[in-house]
Amino acid sequence: MKKILPVMLCLWSTFSLLQAQTRTVGNIQKDSRIKIALNFYSFNTPLLDGSETLESVIDYCSDTGFAAIDPTGYYFEGYPQVPSDTYINHIKYHAFRQGIQISGTGVRNDFTLPDAAAREKEKQLVKDWVIVAAKLGAPVVRIFAGGGVPQGYTWEETARWVAKEINECGEYAKQYGITLAVQNHNDFLKTAEEVEKLFALIHSEAVGLMIDIGSYRTDPYREIAQTVKYAVSWQIKESVFINGTETPTDIPRVMDIIRRSGYRGYVPIETLGKGAERERVKVMYEKIKQSQL
Repeated sequence: MKKILPVMLCLWSTFSLLQAQTRTVGNIQKDSRIKIALNFYSFNTPLLDGSETLESVIDYCSDTGFAAIDPTGYYFEGYPQVPSDTYINHIKYHAFRQGIQISGTGVRNDFTLPDAAAREKEKQLVKDWVIVAAKLGAPVVRIFAGGGVPQGYTWEETARWVAKEINECGEYAKQYGITLAVQNHNDFLKTAEEVEKLFALIHSEAVGLMIDIGSYRTDPYREIAQTVKYAVSWQIKESVFINGTETPTDIPRVMDIIRRSGYRGYVPIETLGKGAERERVKVMYEKIKQSQL
């Protein structure tokens, strides 16, 4: 019996190790800790017309199985003004009681404005919502680079002041433990190459990229893979554009790029269009969930 026991223990240890390896290799979702979230722009029309509320969408997300929500700032009372602490805490408590994390929020800013005084107002908007995010317990604030190159300037000139403003906001956000996610939005940032050039000028460790897969319009899968190293959040959409042609998103292909990159975090989806929001969101949720099995 004394001789058999060490052998049995050795076999059990080997079996346990193989089980652990199987769980790691066989279930990439658990290993990579990717969690599905919803960007509230998916409910843009009903949230703006009042047929849905932040609370009702939170309830829907909980019932559907989402791990987290990304309630964009536009849908808070009084935006762009900062909501009251009472309202912020109400939303925070409501999400908590529904078992939902708040993965981020966002603002509509423009750092491509040539007037420095105008950009100061845009920076203040971002900084104000950094504080809102901190109160919400949201780790990320989505921002934009801006609407495009202003007349009379080059892309490179504009990129320098855009990067300066983003770096300043990033250092401010860092004080609150918040990350800024710059979204490529097919405006100032149209291509992966432009993202690369802008991020070469960004030095704040509190700044990353929100990859909007629907805003790369030439070779989206290559461009997603090229910029995934900067990713701190996502917008996974129903369609991508290949050489300008709208095409249904190859969800397994996108999720494979995300997993292979080592990204660990929230993957918000964003559906577009009017009507049947709950149905469209559920379809996208199920597609991503199936791609993780």
